[in-house]
Amino acid sequence: MIPQAAPPQRIARFRREIDAAVASVLSGTSYILGSAVASFETAFARYNGSSHCIGVASGTDALALALRALGIGPGDEVILPALTFAGSAQAILHCGAQPKFVEVDPRTRCIDPAAVADAINGRSAAIVPVHLFGHPCDMPALMALADRHQLVVVEDCAQSHGATLDGRSLGTFGHAAAYSFYPTKNLGCIGDGGAIVTSDPGLADRLRSLRNYGFAPGERISRTLGFNARLDELQAAILLTLLPHLEASNTERRTIASHYRARLEHCPALGLPPDLEGCVYHQFALTYRDRDGLMAHLAASGIGSAIHYNPGLHRHPAFLGCEASSLHATDALSETLLSLPIQPEIAKGAVDRIADAVLAFVEADSR
Repeated sequence: MIPQAAPPQRIARFRREIDAAVASVLSGTSYILGSAVASFETAFARYNGSSHCIGVASGTDALALALRALGIGPGDEVILPALTFAGSAQAILHCGAQPKFVEVDPRTRCIDPAAVADAINGRSAAIVPVHLFGHPCDMPALMALADRHQLVVVEDCAQSHGATLDGRSLGTFGHAAAYSFYPTKNLGCIGDGGAIVTSDPGLADRLRSLRNYGFAPGERISRTLGFNARLDELQAAILLTLLPHLEASNTERRTIASHYRARLEHCPALGLPPDLEGCVYHQFALTYRDRDGLMAHLAASGIGSAIHYNPGLHRHPAFLGCEASSLHATDALSETLLSLPIQPEIAKGAVDRIADAVLAFVEADSR
């Protein structure tokens, strides 16, 4: 069986280095906010091209804390795409603000700047662009809108570790960016983990306090309402070990995506992901009208696949009270997107088998 994703295979690939990193934490004197977290924060900020990195407990915490630290709260609307993971919108609700769902560009599957422009009103306070599947959003257009209307921008980089736009790292366009290190991510740990990057020193200070009960540095006195939302030493040590391998892994993903494209691009019934420079292919998601039939066929052929995401968030019960326009592109994509294996430890050497199975089903389905 070829799984759609298998984080343990990546851990096994670098097991010797990871074992040494874990042993170092276990033999140390601090398991929370110690030297591993500090070292990872320094390394990831440098890698991203930001001045500060604040490690937190999850990607959802990263987004929620960033919005809170930027002053987003009750009465505010935050504009985001409906085609994304639920955590993107839940983080907004946890701030007391309201998500406002808008359409995506059918080609890039990322938030449509024109839809954002149409959605801005007197309650608009922030934009959360989601770099879905590792594809870059149109950040220059979004930042121009944000500047014009004095809106906060927090990039959701949960799926775009190492991605760039015009040679510039994603996560450096907005006021802050939120990362997830969930095990399946391009850079993933063995549990939950996240981080916020920013080049605003005052914002970074507020975030360090918010993640740790509202404490000021060197104190255990809550100066403000805070949270227990810290990245732990064990996860930080594993991330610090895997970070130097991220660029090579992203290159492998791009190579695998190119192989898929070469095998599948001549099949007009399939909608392939855009070939965007700087993409890191967290997922290789294609569209097909009988997505469920194709998924079942792949499973019967010993090939795992996954659906990201169905339905759109505007149709989740938790968000039914949130404003949304007619999201025809989102609905169409959510009903047809299917993610093929792209993790290098799985897909490397397996692309032809997977592509053959996809094409066999499409051919049979067209008769």
